[in-house]
Amino acid sequence: MSKHVTHWIGGRPAAGEARRRGDIYNPATGKVAGTVDFAGRAEVDAAVAAAEDAFPGWRDTPLSKRVAVLFRFRELLKENAGELARLISAEHGKVVSDAAGEVQRGLEVVEFACGIPHLLKGGYSENVSTGVDAYSILQPLGVVAGVSPFNFPAMVPMWMFPVAIACGNTFVLKPSEKDPSASVRIAELWAEAGLPDGVFNVVHGDKEAVDGLLEHEDVKAVSFVGSTPIAQYIYEGAARSGKRVQALGGAKNHMVVLPDADLDLAADAAVSAGFGSAGERCMAISAVVAIDTIADDLLERIRERVEGLRVGPGDDDRSEMGPLVTRAHRDKVASYLESGVREGASLPIDGRVHPVLGGGGDGFWLGPSLLDHVSPEMACYTDEIFGPVLSMLRVPSYESALELINANPYGNGTAIFTNDGGAARRFQNEVEVGMVGINVPIPVPMAYYSFGGWKKSLFGDSHAHGMEGVHFYTRTKAVTSRWLDPSHGGVNLGFPTSG
Repeated sequence: MSKHVTHWIGGRPAAGEARRRGDIYNPATGKVAGTVDFAGRAEVDAAVAAAEDAFPGWRDTPLSKRVAVLFRFRELLKENAGELARLISAEHGKVVSDAAGEVQRGLEVVEFACGIPHLLKGGYSENVSTGVDAYSILQPLGVVAGVSPFNFPAMVPMWMFPVAIACGNTFVLKPSEKDPSASVRIAELWAEAGLPDGVFNVVHGDKEAVDGLLEHEDVKAVSFVGSTPIAQYIYEGAARSGKRVQALGGAKNHMVVLPDADLDLAADAAVSAGFGSAGERCMAISAVVAIDTIADDLLERIRERVEGLRVGPGDDDRSEMGPLVTRAHRDKVASYLESGVREGASLPIDGRVHPVLGGGGDGFWLGPSLLDHVSPEMACYTDEIFGPVLSMLRVPSYESALELINANPYGNGTAIFTNDGGAARRFQNEVEVGMVGINVPIPVPMAYYSFGGWKKSLFGDSHAHGMEGVHFYTRTKAVTSRWLDPSHGGVNLGFPTSG
């Protein structure tokens, strides 16, 4: 049966007939699996109004009660993680185990947000002047919005809303229209956890919905994760409207392999980080930078591993890699194989001929691929491909590898594989990238640190989650006080309680 996904506004599914809708595909079959309503300005206004109405009550809810809702939401997420993973797999295409991992990483941010009473503590200075005390407090902004990409329909929104809501804000999420079901199921879990109506809202759609949030005067801040051109658009549009902005853009993540590295470990890492989730990850390794002397050996080890990879439908337990999210995206990614060869690279691993479990039918399939002898001017290197395509660049030395990375306009993630501690320490100091892995191919920080890149991988000043996330979703108020006459409220022998 074809599904129908609509908005979640004010604690319930939106009523009424949508003016516009989009199709939801099953990437493994290439067939339409349902439809999703697209929000216009009226739906965006309704969601923001619901969040605005809910804000005063949620802001003034005691921290102990906020945290109780967060803990209950955490438990419901754990109980329903399998269902969420299956929803994601059916609409995105990634295998269920990969989707389950995504839910788990998002859950870690929820657990971080459960510690909000400690994270919101301000500072206090006694007697800054005669009889005068000074202190600072952190207060929520109001209505905040998040715009999230298709590749992580659960995890990336959970980089945003748990911290925002824990801080006392209310939230409007605009998820990707390609895989919208997980966001609505999450909204239902929030309601079941006891979150008041209007604190968390979901509007689906395209640019019209995004622009409605960017331009709405009651939206105080916008968080975004996606491609660099759209991140820049979000940043400029939101800043023009006087909003706080946190816009994480695209990437070209390099993995440097030095001659002393364990090449089996490096090959495992390149295949895992390059082809997991079909390469549709902003932290995927897309450029393997190998020192000349070990490049051929590393390539053969990668080839051996790729030959054994099982590509197939996400709900098939045998599958290790699923299809790409849309036919148009699959075709665009495959075009880089052709342009790479045309520009002088070789194609020792061609994913277009990789077998698919069950034959693949009309699904959006492209197997793991590798372009060798890539040079920096080629489109397969300059562009963020966002698919299962590794580019191998051969360089003569550590210095040339570092120069290559630092010259790249992106600065999201990078990794180095070596057994030389001095080289690793030098690399982490000298590389101009926001997240660095040492013998770790995908250096996504834990939730209590912050996620974000440098250069054209970030627009705005704040990274996601961790303490930077707390600071992004709050503003500081400094108070200076003097009390001339002490007073008290009388005798009360009852045990003091919060709330």
